[in-house]
Amino acid sequence: MSDALKGADGAPRCPWAVSADDYTAYHDEEWGRPVHGDDALYERLCLEAFQSGLSWITILRRREGFRAAFAHFRIADVARFTDADKERLLADPGIIRNRAKIEATVANARVLAGWAPGDLDRLIWSYAPDPAGRPAPRTLAEVPAVTGESTALSKALKKEGIRFVGPTTAYALMQACGLVNDHLTDCTSRTTAP
Repeated sequence: MSDALKGADGAPRCPWAVSADDYTAYHDEEWGRPVHGDDALYERLCLEAFQSGLSWITILRRREGFRAAFAHFRIADVARFTDADKERLLADPGIIRNRAKIEATVANARVLAGWAPGDLDRLIWSYAPDPAGRPAPRTLAEVPAVTGESTALSKALKKEGIRFVGPTTAYALMQACGLVNDHLTDCTSRTTAP
């Protein structure tokens, strides 16, 4: 028996995807689809860090606010943020105003700005597990929160100076960016996600 639920259009989806239109769009168009490019991966890394302790819908609904506040997550631009920019962010109602997460976002950009183009992409994707090594989950209970690969990715990023990326956040990043396909067996996106 699968946990997949029918959405408004009758197509079966992962159960979390049918509770709100924002979730459905994110599920159908982004989640589990491969993301490449340093800035794009930096955005996902930052958003996963901001999500820590909150619901993902909170982040989705503020995503455009985050993009505007953080220079569309262009690493080189965020790396130049000043203390005045951080104070501006702390006053911005369009984002999550958490000092530690804002500090980490800027600090991470400064670290990544020193990397060669493509290094973040290569590092993250080097932890993608063999898709043949894991059966497709039928239920949400079969979807892990942490794996050996996410723990290793977290350690590798922390070793490089990246903050706010524990094993659970690293696994959420892996799911969001298509390193793993955790769409349920009967989910319509299971077969359409690359």
